[in-house]
Amino acid sequence: MSITKQLSPLRNSTKNDDAMSLANEQALHFGIDPETDYGRTLVELATTLYTANSKTHDLWSMTLKGLEGLDKSDRIAWFNAKRFLSFQLAKILDNLQNPMRATYQSIATNNGHFAAKGAYPIFDNVAAIFSASPVITRTATYLFACTEWVEDAFKGREPLHEIYSRLLNPTSISLANHIVDIEAGENANQYLAWNFNSGMAAIDGLLSHLLGREDIVIASRNIYGGSYQLLQDWYRKSSNLDVAIEWVDGYEADDFSLVMDKVAEKYQDRIASGKQIYIYLESPCNPHGYVLDVAGISREAHKRNWLVMVDTTVGTPFLHPVLKREEEMERPDFVIHSYTKDLAGSGTTTAGVVIGRNEEMFIPKGDSVTYTLPNGKVRERNWDETLFWNVYYVKGAFLDADKAFEVLNGMKTFELRVVNKAVNTLTLARVFDAHPDINVSCPGLETNPNYPVLKNNMHLALPASLFTIDMEGCEDRDAINPVFYKQFFDMLEPAIGMQVSLGQTNTVALCPAMTTHSELPKEAQLEAGIKPTTMRIAVGLEDPRVFLAHIVNASKLSIDIEHPEFSSLFPTSEQIDEIYRSTYLEVHHKFLMSTPSFEQLMK
Repeated sequence: MSITKQLSPLRNSTKNDDAMSLANEQALHFGIDPETDYGRTLVELATTLYTANSKTHDLWSMTLKGLEGLDKSDRIAWFNAKRFLSFQLAKILDNLQNPMRATYQSIATNNGHFAAKGAYPIFDNVAAIFSASPVITRTATYLFACTEWVEDAFKGREPLHEIYSRLLNPTSISLANHIVDIEAGENANQYLAWNFNSGMAAIDGLLSHLLGREDIVIASRNIYGGSYQLLQDWYRKSSNLDVAIEWVDGYEADDFSLVMDKVAEKYQDRIASGKQIYIYLESPCNPHGYVLDVAGISREAHKRNWLVMVDTTVGTPFLHPVLKREEEMERPDFVIHSYTKDLAGSGTTTAGVVIGRNEEMFIPKGDSVTYTLPNGKVRERNWDETLFWNVYYVKGAFLDADKAFEVLNGMKTFELRVVNKAVNTLTLARVFDAHPDINVSCPGLETNPNYPVLKNNMHLALPASLFTIDMEGCEDRDAINPVFYKQFFDMLEPAIGMQVSLGQTNTVALCPAMTTHSELPKEAQLEAGIKPTTMRIAVGLEDPRVFLAHIVNASKLSIDIEHPEFSSLFPTSEQIDEIYRSTYLEVHHKFLMSTPSFEQLMK
């Protein structure tokens, strides 16, 4: 379709290709005689619109070609010039509403049951374009312009028509575009996102899109219990897809490379018959917060032409920006987030997202695209092989407008929250690490074996706000009696929320063996480093000393009964104050020094 024809109600069937002819044809299509005064005015306006659309596409092309070479002053000028054009175009549409409303009233208001039709939406929605926040689009369906435009919409060729909110919704699309900008940064034009009703729906949507019968998944050992259950109990089940699942205990690229070679040999018969191998990662991992070398693992997988999925919910795009790697070989193919956690931040909604390469996510119906893979190989992908048509379009696990709006609001502050949580996480981990009866699993501690991986993969070498402690004994120290441990845990409220989630503004804690990872067999729990007294702490924004004071007092009422010295073995009050203050300054100094200088901002 030519750009000139794009605005025509007969865009797919017209033989005309110039603005005046298309405008005359448009008038006739709607029963207007172009030779009348009304018809001539309508044709003149329509001709102007056809010409304006062509010039808009010219600006689009010039912007894409010229943006990289512009200095900042010119970029500001270009943006604001186009911004004002948006208001001018909207004003034309607004001016059109009064005569259109008068005509509508002359037709509709004298009919019976007029109220049942509701307000005609075009009249009053124009100003909503300029809402300072994305509008919450509470509708199931949408007006469409004409038959040929909606025909294109059902083929994915007309983005103005969202058809039905189970497929597309403006508020959800706004969120999808925003998360791509945040996650991919300068690489954002290469990626697309689809929002789901929960993080688990996003994970299942991606897995069901990629996995075929008897495919093979190589997965990191430490993953969320729900993800483990989905892979192990559904996809692995022989009556479902009989997918082979191979677990990796390490965190570095070499650990995964070794398993990749073994898996390729073990399943050579499946591979020979066309079965595929996929990599599924979670980093930082649940429950310990350990970090995987996602860049190195992605490189190893791409050498073998395998796709990589990574759930970076715990890390967030700020701390674990996996799609901002310069080398494409080091970027995973798909990124998953549970918006429910730190991105939304308040624990009041459930939502999820999958982000992937444009070619993997959407191609208009009937089309195919040839593109280059990270390893340099060329691939052709058909439209029905994309996540949108294969899963999203047919399964209905969409994100509604109200939830999307809530996530958008929460994301405005998530970076600041993540920095403050890093302060609190390190403070708590350092204080607990000083107690001889508490074992701490937090990669933010420089003594932790996972620290080098964290340092090379996490922004500012900061930990995510998730770690674990246990009281299973160490060196010459005895384990804490589970009976008194449970008594201690049941006294954590109100300072620590006894809740099954993470990423909220408040600090919450749980025992993974009894809750989030209870789906794992005992043997699998131990392999994942989950013990009976393992406590997962999802750190919030409160002063961590409030948490610690409560911990000490709760231990006096419980653990001290059998281990009288336990509560007294924490650092002193002065030491805890010093740990908190020095950690606060350390983290904020790192953050401050990472921000661009004024000179850089001027460029």
